[in-house]
Amino acid sequence: MIPFYTELKKAIETTEGDIWAETVLSGEHAGEKRLLHACPEKAGEEDGFQDTFCERVRRTPKLIVCGAGHVSMPIIRMGRMLGFVVTVIEDRPKFADHARAAGADRVICELFASGLAQIKGDSDSWFIIVTRGHRYDTECLAAILKKNYAYVGMMGSRRRTAIVKDKLEEQGVSREILDTVHTPIGLKIGAETPEEIAVSVMAEIIQVKSGRNKNCGGNSGGYTDEIFSGILGTESGGDSPAGQQKVLATIISRKGSAPRSVGTKMLIMEDGATVDTIGGGCVESEIIQKALLMMRMEKPDFQICKVDMTASEAEDEGMVCGGVVEVMLERIL
Repeated sequence: MIPFYTELKKAIETTEGDIWAETVLSGEHAGEKRLLHACPEKAGEEDGFQDTFCERVRRTPKLIVCGAGHVSMPIIRMGRMLGFVVTVIEDRPKFADHARAAGADRVICELFASGLAQIKGDSDSWFIIVTRGHRYDTECLAAILKKNYAYVGMMGSRRRTAIVKDKLEEQGVSREILDTVHTPIGLKIGAETPEEIAVSVMAEIIQVKSGRNKNCGGNSGGYTDEIFSGILGTESGGDSPAGQQKVLATIISRKGSAPRSVGTKMLIMEDGATVDTIGGGCVESEIIQKALLMMRMEKPDFQICKVDMTASEAEDEGMVCGGVVEVMLERIL
């Protein structure tokens, strides 16, 4: 199974489009995995596998903000809070310093064209254009639309954004592509202050992300750098020694209320240490115990566990959730 995760990590680092992972859930091939670059409507059936779990593999989401004006500052902070790696491109040194102070992971203080040339772009890149004029908006949008991306939003009045789109259409960019750009940016919540505008922008991004996951069948799984390090045995400086057994837990279905979505993962180490979380509480505790039992026994190497959190049990545990989740457990060999 290690070769699969080595291949997956390489694909995440080198592929710009979507990547899918498919796991057979039952039968003699249960636990077998493969990579896909598209998700068939009936994943697995073409190979005779009737029961499979197919998930779009998320990369760490990247938020690229073009411009470091007053609205960008709360966008940077909220982006970091929501788990994005935030890059800011700004050609004015003083404003670039403001972006650094706001906590941006990377600040490129160069002309927008040269800054965007350093951004590869992929299906987990989210672009926000908040520059100081339509000339810069046009420059940024023209460069971004040549990349792979999950979202492009551009701030400005309807007139200003229309001017930008019309200009790019004259330059040969199709109107169909231009109409995918979110303008004016953000949800209509009556936002006025920079902080309120940032909320509307990030809320729109969350809405797009949620809709994207639903279009993928609701299955969108993430492998953090920490999980990859644990799986591939490259962890260093932690409390868990390398070379020990480990089990990967993945939520593959949920009904009702549950703390985490389908595709959420947690790695359980032989010594009981964990990487990431599938929601905490008694659900996570039960899964950890089952994983530790797997590692103490020769078999099974793969199993699916159902955890039923009825309303009464959830109340006893002090949790607001009362749903049912299925969790796939895979021994990493």
